[in-house]
Amino acid sequence: MFHAFLVKYGEIGVKGKNRYVFEDALIARIKHVLYPVEGTFQVTKDQGRVYVEAVGAFDYEETVAALQRVFGVVGICPVVKISNQDIEGLQKEVLSYMHQMYENATKSFKVHTRRVNKRYALNSMEVSAAIGEKILQEFPGLRVDVHEPELILHIELRNYICIYSEILPGPGGMPLGTNGRSMLLLSGGIDSPVAGYMVAKRGVCIDAVYFHAPPYTSERAKQKVVDLAKKVARYTGAIRLHVINFAEIQMYIYDTCPHDELTILMRRYMMRIAEKIAMDTGCLALITGESIGQVASQTVQSIAATNDVCTLPVFRPLIAFDKEDIVTIAKKIDTYETSILPYEDCCTTFVAKHPVTKPRVDVIRRSEEALMGQIEEMVERALAEDEVIEIR
Repeated sequence: MFHAFLVKYGEIGVKGKNRYVFEDALIARIKHVLYPVEGTFQVTKDQGRVYVEAVGAFDYEETVAALQRVFGVVGICPVVKISNQDIEGLQKEVLSYMHQMYENATKSFKVHTRRVNKRYALNSMEVSAAIGEKILQEFPGLRVDVHEPELILHIELRNYICIYSEILPGPGGMPLGTNGRSMLLLSGGIDSPVAGYMVAKRGVCIDAVYFHAPPYTSERAKQKVVDLAKKVARYTGAIRLHVINFAEIQMYIYDTCPHDELTILMRRYMMRIAEKIAMDTGCLALITGESIGQVASQTVQSIAATNDVCTLPVFRPLIAFDKEDIVTIAKKIDTYETSILPYEDCCTTFVAKHPVTKPRVDVIRRSEEALMGQIEEMVERALAEDEVIEIR
């Protein structure tokens, strides 16, 4: 029945003279996600509307699923698109649509007409009344409710006519690639994939860095992170995943510094390394999955101590989220089941029994002085051995 979709966008509509930049980015992303889908598609824009039209046979469910992964899309409307015609012809088309969609329905409805083509003989109120009258005559189970209808039949009068009644939800946000690129610190946990997803939802392209610590962390742990990156990439587009061997640095910190400060000190060096990679690859910010008070390294004092080494902005989209909220999003984007696989990561391998929860920046800096002289060379080696995996 359906061979076209009306794609609705949200915030793009309030943009000014540069709106076309966001529309073009949205269209480019739609074309990209539809490329592997069965069928051939034409994607066009017309007066604040984006249309996806299938040329010949296509997979409806797969097409909708692909469009629901495009940031910037707030609604996907399967439409019947017909040539411009008078009210009698339109009534026939609408009745045909209603018979296929709501043959035996018992619900309230209203007709909403948008008359963009001002040369159409009737105005929008007159079209709605004429169509509503025919529907009432044809479908005894339907009744009119203009205030809180269960069904809204939309009719758009342009140089052509669109008829639709379903609005499938999209992810919202801004089109990918309209807000630069950032570097995600990706672990094997629940939080960081969700953080990457949420920042990408605002139009930011994502690269990622993962800190591997063989032999203390296994190849299965590394593969788990690669699998998570693939799931996130379904929404964010291609991800360049940097795998850093952190074992030497981690052991040196463990052997040299107070154990209650281990996590903070390791995170500071992770941030330094991630920032160096970000600067070398054109990323403008770092992204972490921290949430205030969730663990010892995520108290306000701990976050301040970690931030002390950064010059780039650090985005923390989950900062005020409860764990349940994060899990809900993780399940929605299909990363949760992979995240809970019981493979260790370098943040859980060496954990103090009683980690400091209110570190002082000046004390942490003094502890780092014991590392100077050798750790800089270790950082350089880790960066030189950076393994880059292209995730698509």
